[in-house]
Amino acid sequence: MWLFIPICFMYLATMMSNSTILFITKTEPSLHKPMYYFLVTLAISDLGLSFSSFPFMLRILFNVIGISPNACFAQEFFFKKYFIMESSVLLIMSLDCFLAIHNTLRYSSFLTSKRVAKMGLILAIRSIFLVLPFPFTLRRLKYCQKNLLSHSFCLHQDIIKLACFDNKSNVIYGFFVALCTMQDLALIVVSYTLILTVLSIASLARRLKALNTCVSHICAVFVFYVPIITLSAMQRFAEHKGLLIVVLIADVFCCCHP
Repeated sequence: MWLFIPICFMYLATMMSNSTILFITKTEPSLHKPMYYFLVTLAISDLGLSFSSFPFMLRILFNVIGISPNACFAQEFFFKKYFIMESSVLLIMSLDCFLAIHNTLRYSSFLTSKRVAKMGLILAIRSIFLVLPFPFTLRRLKYCQKNLLSHSFCLHQDIIKLACFDNKSNVIYGFFVALCTMQDLALIVVSYTLILTVLSIASLARRLKALNTCVSHICAVFVFYVPIITLSAMQRFAEHKGLLIVVLIADVFCCCHP
């Protein structure tokens, strides 16, 4: 109960801020440019990620703590889908920063609205196909009588712990999807390494302009990846007494993306 009020306010801030981004981008013709389309896609991913988890957390407040397997698998599917989509968008935005700094003159001719639309479609298809097997593989598992989840919503690594028999295939595929997300992070690091290489021979004015271009994206990368890496490490290595902190980090991560 004591966690509900601050998390609820953060969720509302997330919904309002991202909805404001979508509204302003749609109504302001000067923002109908490729770089702002990436921002719109990121806002949609943030909204989807928050909306796919918070309503299920809200059920606990009203003592509706049970959830059917199909609803749990569906919620886990949408959560993973938007999570992978947001990771992919952050990767594309890092490449966008690199192109804007490395080849400024050809940037507008290379990154057209049609190409951005194709990128968005590819990202959506990639996120769907990567997580599509999860609901089907989870339904095939047999679960023990004590079906008690440790989190406020359905997470893949939390669900497979309840299986009564060998679930190695689910663990392996979950690890593969996690590697795809970490690959996005690795490519983002490569992009910024290349940006720093270009800026090492640039003037001070150009360095400041580049920093102004990319600083918001760098903050978004940290806000997205640091909690999920921390959460994964704590789930793997933390003892039972640290479970409340793990749950709190997961709740804040899923509901708060302003």
